[in-house]
Amino acid sequence: MSTVVDLLGTGPGRSGFIEEHGLWDDAEYAAAAQALRIIDEHGIELVRVVFPDHHGTLRGKALTREGFEPALRNGVTAPSSLVLKDTSGRSVYPVFDAAGTPAEKMANASDMVLVPLPTTFRVLPWAPRTAWILCDLQLPDGSPVPYAPRHVLRRVLDRMRTERDLALTVGLEVEFHVFGPDRECLTPGMQLLSEAAVDAVDAVVQVLRDGLHALDLGLRSIETEFGTSQLELTFAPKPALRAADDMVLCRSAVKQLCARAGYHATFMSRPHVPDVASSGWHLHQCLVDAETGENRFMAEAGTGEQMSELARGYLGGLLSHAAAASVFTTPTINGYKRYRPMSLAPDRVLWGEDNKGAMVRVIGGAGDPATRFENRSGEPAANPYLYFASQVASGLDGIDHRLDPGEPSDRPYADVAPRLPQSLMEAVAALRADTAFQDHLGADFVQHTIAIKEAEIARFLSTVTDWEHAEYFDLF
Repeated sequence: MSTVVDLLGTGPGRSGFIEEHGLWDDAEYAAAAQALRIIDEHGIELVRVVFPDHHGTLRGKALTREGFEPALRNGVTAPSSLVLKDTSGRSVYPVFDAAGTPAEKMANASDMVLVPLPTTFRVLPWAPRTAWILCDLQLPDGSPVPYAPRHVLRRVLDRMRTERDLALTVGLEVEFHVFGPDRECLTPGMQLLSEAAVDAVDAVVQVLRDGLHALDLGLRSIETEFGTSQLELTFAPKPALRAADDMVLCRSAVKQLCARAGYHATFMSRPHVPDVASSGWHLHQCLVDAETGENRFMAEAGTGEQMSELARGYLGGLLSHAAAASVFTTPTINGYKRYRPMSLAPDRVLWGEDNKGAMVRVIGGAGDPATRFENRSGEPAANPYLYFASQVASGLDGIDHRLDPGEPSDRPYADVAPRLPQSLMEAVAALRADTAFQDHLGADFVQHTIAIKEAEIARFLSTVTDWEHAEYFDLF
């Protein structure tokens, strides 16, 4: 065992499930000891021990101070069925029938183990004497839960680093809506970046700034967006796994901070309110050298090229697999109502040079270390782990097969190009037919995703909508 662990003696992680299965590195052991010191110094009484489910929402338990320290040795158990549910909270498999459960070790709502990640430990600024920590999911034999999204992303990133010496850096721009106590709109629409609008919601802006800054999420800006009651947050670029961890915390924090201040925040893409503008999640991304951090999308200075050959292949992959990737970038039925022409959201699969109507906006050029791609197709409800993993799977397949992205578009809402899926149903069909995702994410995981989405689709199709009633009730 390493020197750091020896210094901790029988402290966190020692002589238990975590040590037995080698689930922490030196950084986690050191962070665990620091977390216990912070708990004592701040008088923390509760620690929220949470994990992201298939939808990127957080689930878990609140442990007392006395219950948290043992969790740093043995983890915390929870029903494995929590990763087998659709957005309604219904299990999509007959979990008490082993033959019907996708993974035999997850039948009968048997336990999985939540393993805290001490490097994610935070003191929550809005909840008195309460801290927060993210967890990985393991089966009782120490192996990863096969359908845990965080494991999926880490496996893809680890494989890319090992086989190609590449890492993914991402920058986040996420839009959302905030409504008043009675769900009233707080700002008018059509006033992009209006100072008067941001001043009108200063109470919300101050609450969000203070809370997100205290969580050390790298917040750069809070902006009023194009739609009524719509805001946007932007963050500093960071490694992909850290960015995904921060994103699930950010969404949870925004909703809780707003709720405690009497507001309602939603990351639903297109709420049913007057003068609405759909919310998107613009994902800036580039591949970097895993050792030096050098931007591998950047073309050499003096070449006149906008991007490297590796970047062209990656871009070709993003476009070629865009339809199937939509299940991960736009995982809700509501999100597909965002793909509208002339809306600052894409409606077809193409790229452009610094063009915000294109699905992929290419930024930078020869010799520019900030060269990157901005995928504008995502919705803010997307699971960040799966959103990022879908980009890597698409891009690497494009690199391997030298997929040509074609020429940039100057007319992204008029040029002839394949349309983005018009529904989640279309996207699921595309994913089923796309072998690249099976190769990179695993065939079992892809089938699991399809099963969850088909369960949601079936519930949607069996529900009578207001539109149907208004259209047919009197006419027929």
